[in-house]
Amino acid sequence: MNIFSLLPFVLIIGAMFLLTRSQKKKQQQAVQMRDQLTPGTGVRTIGGMYATVKEIGEDTVTLEVAPGVHALYAKNSIGAVLEDEEYNRIVHGITDDLTIDTPVVPDDASSLTQDEAPKLDLGKKDEPKAEESEGEEPKDGKTDGEAGAK
Repeated sequence: MNIFSLLPFVLIIGAMFLLTRSQKKKQQQAVQMRDQLTPGTGVRTIGGMYATVKEIGEDTVTLEVAPGVHALYAKNSIGAVLEDEEYNRIVHGITDDLTIDTPVVPDDASSLTQDEAPKLDLGKKDEPKAEESEGEEPKDGKTDGEAGAK
């Protein structure tokens, strides 16, 4: 038997081993994260809802999803445990770091062109009608006599 005929099987088994090993490692990290939950911790569920942990059971967690509103969830539904600063920034819009030196981006483009060019009035202006102006021919190029002939 040739060694090259066994090579595809060895590669497949090796790939399966690596994939299952990394998946098990991720599962262990998720279990460890869920076991370290404490009441008052901000979390994000796998559905994307932000809440605060109120009570922890063996397989369940009671979350406060709004002030005074509690819901019972499975521990497996906790997708991430958030730091206090991150939770407050996302849910309440509170930032402790007020010395952020990011440039202010305007909401509209008009402030980007304030001093560059004058604003143009693109509105339709009233022009004198052909009947009112003397000595002008109508726009179709025909005189009154030609227009009545048709």
